[in-house]
This record gives sequence, structure tokens and C-alpha cells, in this order.
Amino acid sequence: MVKISIVTPSYNQGQFIADAIESVSNQDYSDKEHIIVDAMSTDETLDVIKSYAHLPHLRWVSEPDNGQSDAINKGFKMATGDVVAWLNADDYYLSKTFSRIADAFTQNPDIGIIYGDAMMVNQKKKALRVKKDHSFDYGVLLYYGCYIQSTATFFSREIIDANHLIDPSYKICMDYEYFVRLSKLGYRFQYIPETLAAFRWHDTNFSVLYPQRRREETVKIKHQYGYKITKNYQLQTFLHDLTYFFFLSKRQILKKLSI
Repeated sequence: MVKISIVTPSYNQGQFIADAIESVSNQDYSDKEHIIVDAMSTDETLDVIKSYAHLPHLRWVSEPDNGQSDAINKGFKMATGDVVAWLNADDYYLSKTFSRIADAFTQNPDIGIIYGDAMMVNQKKKALRVKKDHSFDYGVLLYYGCYIQSTATFFSREIIDANHLIDPSYKICMDYEYFVRLSKLGYRFQYIPETLAAFRWHDTNFSVLYPQRRREETVKIKHQYGYKITKNYQLQTFLHDLTYFFFLSKRQILKKLSI
């Protein structure tokens, strides 16, 4: 059986973290572990975590860190599973997700990353919409943007063993940079057209709070990994922005082909 390790970076998400914990606990899958890496929360988070301390698959630490990326990396290094993933403290998995992921990795042992669809929900878990995705395309990922939802993404153990971890210099787009880098390194991605997890949309999401930082990190990633026509930074940024529209169209085509 494929062992699945889930890492949850946590800081002051006490109102939501029980959903994340229970979504792992309630999976109809026995070979699993859940590692919570808390940054010394000052709200009710630790009390909630301790109330689940009886769960045999749950491990947790609460100590200072250098942000979400650092916390994820700590958890990845602690993980013992054949498949690893990170689940933010305000998100949660849907039922049967682990069984589907284990089957997908078993049937495709040469795949490094498997991702699916995510359901967008509000703070009270009311479904807003399902974010449907499509087969992997590097150009769409890099030039359109991070269409892959990290909440519904799982990684082969070999990636962590090779010390390919999250870049802690990224505070908003760490998943985007990670996916692009892994693809450049030659790891294969596979999409499965199933809704695997719920992403909770609220006004404290980092992408909502820090749009300028998100833009800066997106531009940085495209300059680092994208095509280079000119050494003029502003002009190259403009050309990347134009490329966005081509890959937006390609994404729409891929989504139709995935239906």
C-alpha cells in the first residue's frame, strides 16, 4: 500500500484547522500520516490540535519558523510517506481522495506529480464553484500562471529525497515557482479529472492581502524560467505579459479537451 504523508503549515487558523485535520482522519485509507507544523499560534489553534492528539497518524510541532514555505519544508523532511502533499490549515480534502491518489501513483510509477480539481468554498464551507483544470502544459503553467491548485496536488517521495523543496524566498507564489522548477527538472505531471480538495476563499488569503507581492513574484518566475528576447527588464516583462493571452487561449482549448 502507498503511504501518504500530509503536511499542514499552520499559524492562527484555529477557526478552520479542525476541518483540515478531520478531512485527513476521515479518509477511507489507513496508511497515512498528518504532520502539522505550527508557527507558535496565539489563537485557539494549539488547543484544537491537542484535542486530536489521540489520532495515531497525527504528529505536530509548534516552534518559530521563517514563514509558510519554511514550515512546508520542515514537514516534507519529517514525512515518511511514498507520496507527500501540503494542505493549508484553512483547506480540506474531500472523501476518497487518498484512495484515488494512491491508485493513480500505483498505476503510473513514472509520474512525479499528480493533481486534480479543487472546489472553491466560502468560510462556512458553502460551495462556490469547482475549479476544473486540464492536462499538464508547461507553457500554460509558466506564461498563463499557476493554474494547478496546490491543495489538490501530490508529489512522489523521490522529489523530496532529491532535496527539491519549496524556495523560502517566495511568500505568495511558492507553489507556482515549485511546479515550474520541477517541470524544468524533468519530473512528469499528470492530471486526474476528479475533485480532490476544497480551497477556502476568504479575505485573509495571501493572494488577496498582498496583490503587489504576488505580481512581483510572478514576474520574477517568468524572467527566471521564461524565454529571453531582450536584456531590457521592462520590455521583457511586457513581452511576457503579451504571451499570457496566447496561453490563456490554449488553456481554454485544453479545458474543453479534458471534459
